[in-house]
Amino acid sequence: MARFDAGILQALRYIKEVAIRTEKHPKAAVVIWVVVADDEVFVRSVRGAGGRWYRDLAAGGPATLEFAGRPLPVVAVPASEAGAIDRASREYLRKYRASPYAQSMVRPEVLVTTLRLEPG
Repeated sequence: MARFDAGILQALRYIKEVAIRTEKHPKAAVVIWVVVADDEVFVRSVRGAGGRWYRDLAAGGPATLEFAGRPLPVVAVPASEAGAIDRASREYLRKYRASPYAQSMVRPEVLVTTLRLEPG
């Protein structure tokens, strides 16, 4: 598994929102939440499996995260292991605890959309 460097991980730990562009829809950036748990980067679709950006990534192909004024090429790998899903859930609840939408990110129908991002 490829890992992001320490500077990228640090930035993603604290930034609240990033934009993602998929290869299939490069002109349509979608704002999403991202978390870092145990130096792994995770994203989830609050809309569950119906989220467009999620469907694009789950089908394969690269994407680009945009944050802090720079693009970051990524690829997504399904995070289907219970431990990874649990770590990501805990981090979503910790990082976004002040948001009324934090609980939406840990609903059972959303957990199956957990993706691990790796450098693209």
